[in-house]
Amino acid sequence: MSYYTNKTLEGNFDQVVEKVTNALKEEGFGILSDIDVTGTLKKKLDVSFRKYRILGACNPPNAHKALTAEPYIGLMLPCNVVVQETDEGKIDVSAVNPVASMAAVENPQLEDVATNIKEKLERVIHNL
Repeated sequence: MSYYTNKTLEGNFDQVVEKVTNALKEEGFGILSDIDVTGTLKKKLDVSFRKYRILGACNPPNAHKALTAEPYIGLMLPCNVVVQETDEGKIDVSAVNPVASMAAVENPQLEDVATNIKEKLERVIHNL
């Protein structure tokens, strides 16, 4: 089982980030965090790195179910979606597979939540 699903697109990096954000919103996700890895590495280490953003996506109803079922599941939240520039100048968008990541947690109450979120994230990636 892969720990992510992805799709490679052509276009402007910032426009793809906006498109991904809108697609997530259509599936009921909000963005809790937006980490500019490129900017952070430049600021902290003075190194150049390809365009790379990590969007922390949260679907509140499912997050609530997961947190109710498993008090430490917050260690695996939010669901990360990565938008990164490839060596070929294209844009790769990937989303975590919560079924794979939550497999480490032995709590059957999480299975339906993880499957639901996996399906939503796969639709986001597929519809880009």
